[in-house]
Amino acid sequence: MTDADADGIRVASPVGRWVVLTTVLGSSMALLDSTVVNVALPHIGEDLGSDLAGLQWTVNAYTLTLAGLILLGGALGDRFGRRRVFVIGVIWFAAASLLCGIAPNAPMLILARALQGVGGALLTPGSLAIIQASFHPDDRARAVGLWSGLGGVGAAVGPFLGGWLVDGPGWRWIFLINLPLAAVCVPVALRHVPESRDPRAHGRFDVLGAALAALALALITYALIEVPGQGASAQVVGGAVAGVVLAAAFVRVERHRADPMVPPSIFASRQFTSVNVVTVCVYAALGGFFFLSAIQLQVVAGYSALEAGAALLPTTVLMLLFSASSGEIGRRIGPRIPLTVGSLLAAAGMLLMLRVGPGASYPLDVLPAVLVLGVGLVSLVAPLTASVLAAVDTGRAGLASGVNNAAARAAGLIAVAALPLLAGMSPDAYREAGEFASTFRRAMPICAGLLVAGAAVAWWSLRKVATPGPEQQPACTMHCGVVAPPLEPEPESRHT
Repeated sequence: MTDADADGIRVASPVGRWVVLTTVLGSSMALLDSTVVNVALPHIGEDLGSDLAGLQWTVNAYTLTLAGLILLGGALGDRFGRRRVFVIGVIWFAAASLLCGIAPNAPMLILARALQGVGGALLTPGSLAIIQASFHPDDRARAVGLWSGLGGVGAAVGPFLGGWLVDGPGWRWIFLINLPLAAVCVPVALRHVPESRDPRAHGRFDVLGAALAALALALITYALIEVPGQGASAQVVGGAVAGVVLAAAFVRVERHRADPMVPPSIFASRQFTSVNVVTVCVYAALGGFFFLSAIQLQVVAGYSALEAGAALLPTTVLMLLFSASSGEIGRRIGPRIPLTVGSLLAAAGMLLMLRVGPGASYPLDVLPAVLVLGVGLVSLVAPLTASVLAAVDTGRAGLASGVNNAAARAAGLIAVAALPLLAGMSPDAYREAGEFASTFRRAMPICAGLLVAGAAVAWWSLRKVATPGPEQQPACTMHCGVVAPPLEPEPESRHT
């Protein structure tokens, strides 16, 4: 069998295996850094002398630039070449990872994390798009299955690996490990991945829209994170007001641009809007939960970083094993019941985390919570993705998926900023087990309440049973979407 024919590469060919490998390595770098950092936060704070606000920014600086630029990154790949932008993203991400690994203080680490997010926004959209554009139509489904399955395995073992690195060579290695991955990924991509573009891509990029969105998120996040330490100071109030003004300016710009990053017309679909509201509720709750739980397990329950990373492993394993089956069930019965029941089960799992305190038993206190949470996420994440695609015309599926992914990341960003404030955490709360435990008990019901709100929106607004057609089925049927739903490529690239 030849490596490729006129219609694309074959999965069984040597080139096909190289293409899958490099795209999995690239996407896994960005995916892992979205999750494993939480496990290292107490050690980062202790080593760099950072307060809770510094830990929040360590998480949010990455999410901020990734969420604000991910739609622009996809457009750049379509226009200038997906392989080219993917390789630039991997190199950028690796360079920023090096800066993270050698950062001498918290401000430098935060700046490096923001640069990492820029690299992630360049490489993440191109990873799956390369798979879709490179392989023969008969092999695309298998290639996507390999990509999503291997990526899911990486997501599942990521927190475990991160904990092992933190307890062993140190927290800096959760960033430095990206360097050898990039050293393999880049030459393989340059040698084996064919270049591809979208011939329909034209017009100017909505750089203004992307900048306004990122700045609005940054200023609102700044106000939420800094208010516990500074109070209602001029900087905090000014940041909040400026963020709201820039958010309004973003909406206005998108309404009047010829080629907006987020066309307002896409929200004309009631189901699309409703599913995105559910997405915001779900991923805001998950963002806050994983940020605080990793600290609770170490600071309060006394777990090591490795034990804390392994403690949450069943959630992602359940999603890896059963998300495809859940997506099929959602296709048969529609999204209303899976999204409602799944959100309520996930809320119950978060409330069960209230049992986790000093000396918590893993099988009696932690495992029931993560299993119930995992079952809830299995029930809702795959149908959520399918509902987003089914809510819009086939030609806008890629855009709809990108908007949904960005909304989820923005929701997690705001949650990590706002939840400690709402729970009454002081800047030094994570250094005192008693104080952190009491505020954690106030935070988990807030996360659960977000999920209940999402369940209510799903129940009352998704009355019509939607069964997407074959062209609207998610390309990624197996994933571990604890940070954001998977990106889906434009449907034309699947079937051309």
